[in-house]
Amino acid sequence: MAAQSKSELLEITLKEFAKLEKTVGPITAEIAMRKDDDDTSVKDVVAHRAHWIDLFRGWYADGMAGKQVFFPAEGYKWNELKRYNAELRLRQAGMSWSDALGGLRESHDKLVMFINQCSNEDLYSGPMKGANNSWTPGRWAEAAGASHYRSATKYIRSRLKTDL
Repeated sequence: MAAQSKSELLEITLKEFAKLEKTVGPITAEIAMRKDDDDTSVKDVVAHRAHWIDLFRGWYADGMAGKQVFFPAEGYKWNELKRYNAELRLRQAGMSWSDALGGLRESHDKLVMFINQCSNEDLYSGPMKGANNSWTPGRWAEAAGASHYRSATKYIRSRLKTDL
């Protein structure tokens, strides 16, 4: 069930990030860079999660500034996520494992700072500005953070079982 308050959002964000950190901690660059059958690596998944936190923060900032919000990104529709993510992997192809981990930690820290700076009302009193749907900023923050951490942890654990 989705968080319903700032305290729940912060708790689940920190909890799921801790699980992800524990999972990626022992992974070597060699393992992290190895591609699966879908041409995706653990590094790709980690870098993707960092990117989506940054997308969320941009959506929120644009909405609050009264600017047009591009979901998921300018030039893409939600039904084009597969293409968007493939192009993101190409843009991040030269990224190292240590850079991907650093980017994730930096994006996570910014997400936690965002949550801490918002009031419960800011996060859950109504739809996120510019989103054109009923999701609150808190729900979007959970989707970009805790939910993505959870799915990354699941994917990485699965990969570690088959790659080792």
